[in-house]
Amino acid sequence: MAKSKSKLKGKRVDPKSFSRDQIKFYCILIPIACLMVLPVVYMFNEAFKPLGELYAFPPTLIAKEPTLGNFKKLFELSGTTGVPMTRYLLNSVFITTVTVILNIYITVACAFVLSKKGQYRVTKWFFGINQMALMFVQVAVAVPRYIMIVRLGLIDTWAAHIFPLIAMPIGIFLMKQFIDDVPDALLEAAYVDGAGNFTVIRRIILPMTRPAVATVAILTFQSAWQATEASNNFITSDVMKTIYYYLNALQTNNAVAARGIVAAGTIILFIPNLIIFICMQSRVMSTMSHSGIK
Repeated sequence: MAKSKSKLKGKRVDPKSFSRDQIKFYCILIPIACLMVLPVVYMFNEAFKPLGELYAFPPTLIAKEPTLGNFKKLFELSGTTGVPMTRYLLNSVFITTVTVILNIYITVACAFVLSKKGQYRVTKWFFGINQMALMFVQVAVAVPRYIMIVRLGLIDTWAAHIFPLIAMPIGIFLMKQFIDDVPDALLEAAYVDGAGNFTVIRRIILPMTRPAVATVAILTFQSAWQATEASNNFITSDVMKTIYYYLNALQTNNAVAARGIVAAGTIILFIPNLIIFICMQSRVMSTMSHSGIK
């Protein structure tokens, strides 16, 4: 036992270096990674395929005669409608930005109360309600959400886009797991120095929970960027609808001829998601591993 322990101590694992022992893992991971990348490669090639290749049989993965015609048709078609595509795009950018900012603020504040103000019984009840909310999918709450929007008088307002997405149960759950690890002594020292709750959140909680904040930002961005519920149910004015609604309506009204145009639009919408995830993937992985260990 002593010899085996000494061997383990002498053989340290360096994740930045390569060793022959890692080959067996790469033999499994590389094929899986290729399978994961194939849908993305296919989607990008769909946007550059001419109409003849889009409906070719058998379908091809790589475009034989790539063209920018789909992107050109997308902007030309939007110019013939009453509302240009740039308006839908700016609406999505505005709604997503405001939603992400409000969601981070509300999520961090709620998680802070649930984690560090847990001496009150009501906070435990609220956390239990939040856990129950994880069981409900978006379709299950569509009718109650519509009734709430109508009674609050938010029909045909920007708040109809933002209000349903400013709080995410999964975000509150992840943030609470991180805030639980913040030492109480550190918070007590801040209170002794005269800091209030908002100062503690801004100066202590946010810097110490950056991985969870990044994860909440990504999840909120994806939900708001791809949302079509408000445009379909709560908004009647076309000038206030989102780019995802525009592309879905385009595909529904002319599914055959608009396939290449929709593929081009999908690429435009997919690139921001890809960039944000690549920039923040390390923080997302840290958040998920932390929550799994707890």
